[in-house]
Amino acid sequence: MKDSIKVFAPATVANVSCGFDVLGFAVDNPGDEVLLRLSDKKGVRITSITGDDGRLPKDAEKNTVSISILRYLEKLGIEQGIEIELTKKMPLGSGLGSSAASTVAGVYAINQLLGNKMEVKDLLPFAMEGEFLACGSAHADNVAPCLYGGFVLVRSYDPLDVVKLSVPANLYATIIHPHVEVQTKDARNILPKQIPLSLAVAQWGNVGGLVAGLLMNDTNLIGRSMQDLIVEPARSVLIPGFDEVKKAAMDAGALGCSISGSGPSIFALSTNKETAQKIGQAMKAQFDAIRIGSDVYVSTVNNEGPRII
Repeated sequence: MKDSIKVFAPATVANVSCGFDVLGFAVDNPGDEVLLRLSDKKGVRITSITGDDGRLPKDAEKNTVSISILRYLEKLGIEQGIEIELTKKMPLGSGLGSSAASTVAGVYAINQLLGNKMEVKDLLPFAMEGEFLACGSAHADNVAPCLYGGFVLVRSYDPLDVVKLSVPANLYATIIHPHVEVQTKDARNILPKQIPLSLAVAQWGNVGGLVAGLLMNDTNLIGRSMQDLIVEPARSVLIPGFDEVKKAAMDAGALGCSISGSGPSIFALSTNKETAQKIGQAMKAQFDAIRIGSDVYVSTVNNEGPRII
């Protein structure tokens, strides 16, 4: 058995427009890196965290990178000492699944380090512990695609039923992260508590259309279905310049554009790298116009999930 391992886990786009809490996909970058070492001293300890500006706790019970490891070891009755080094390579509160990447990297790494005592699919409940710690809700639309790679549908939470969907080979994602912060808990609190039946019916149609478009390799259907009538109207007010940025993305050739997770990042889908890069430039220009700095990421959908580095 090795005495250390280093793992990368990718950022994710959750909700994917109309699929609130049930759809998500992984991207190639950014992501988080976790280094685990076996220790003769009992307990799970975080020895260092970089890239977080000192904001994350080192208490193992209060950090998403370690909570999944703790629950994994408890489940298997293992008392092996573990030291953790976490390198954050994406901003906190970005809407890119920062907490999910950390917790998935942690549980994937410990499983690999201890000889794959569980199948990857069985690691998901431990990763969801990290999401509950981060925002008070054990949703899976970030951790599932981060763990499995690709596009994921969470068909049910009780019982947990997750389906990995096929992805058109030419599908590209453009993500822009403006340098503002939206807290996940705030973004959830702003959501409507009730919605009209007519909106619900339209939203269900869009979710079904998006899933069908992915399975049928129909990018036009994917684009037509990327309409969020419920969550985006509520959350977009938290992101300065959202309407202008979305319009710029669509004018540049995006199939669809919406908020990534709880925001403030915004994502767009397109059918080739050139268009994806053009969309990124157009979105960035809009944030530049209102003097908000931003970072742009362009990639295909990441079908691999976490990997050893």
